[in-house]
Amino acid sequence: MCGRFTQAAPGEVIAELFDLPEVPKLAPRHNIAPTQAVAAVRTVAGGGRELAWLHWGLIPSWAKERAIGSRLINARAETVAEKPAFRAALRSRRCLVLADGFFEWQRLGTRKQPYFISFRDRRPFAFAGLWELWQGEGGDPIESCTIITTTANDVVAPVHDRMPVILDPDDHKVWIDAAVLDPGSVVRLLRPHPAGGMQAYPVSPRVNSPGNDDESCTVALG
Repeated sequence: MCGRFTQAAPGEVIAELFDLPEVPKLAPRHNIAPTQAVAAVRTVAGGGRELAWLHWGLIPSWAKERAIGSRLINARAETVAEKPAFRAALRSRRCLVLADGFFEWQRLGTRKQPYFISFRDRRPFAFAGLWELWQGEGGDPIESCTIITTTANDVVAPVHDRMPVILDPDDHKVWIDAAVLDPGSVVRLLRPHPAGGMQAYPVSPRVNSPGNDDESCTVALG
């Protein structure tokens, strides 16, 4: 599961890394939570790219109400091609959810200890995401997304048995290529990221509250 993450890289860095036509305005975020707007990169008509702000919690186009999105913040890599909520988006609405770290919770008896997980150099990266457009009765359309998860690598496994899919930069183009409609061509990319260069360390339980969004959320305990 992925229930919180960070994205603190400036717009200039994001524009260069993800080949965006213009520099986006991005404020550092240290505790991004479900139902909030998240920054994602996707293709547009003509093959270009754009940065879009998407509601975190995918609302399928056929949903009767938006509340279902709170239960669809993640999609499992093993079943994403089969689940009705995700299979259409997997074919033609894939995106890169921008991040530079994420949180998982380790169960210790009756409590859970949060851990921050990132690359040791804190470089930005992209989760494999899917997006959808939902139009409720009489309301404005909502663009929403989910983050795909897979089995944990050796860094994450001591904390949790799942982790978000961190795409290799060489796979970004294929993942968001709207011309690639065969799910089999992209499902193969949904694997645990190699553990080399990654780190995990315990952090303050302040991260448990979405209202706490500052650098202290990612400072190591002790």
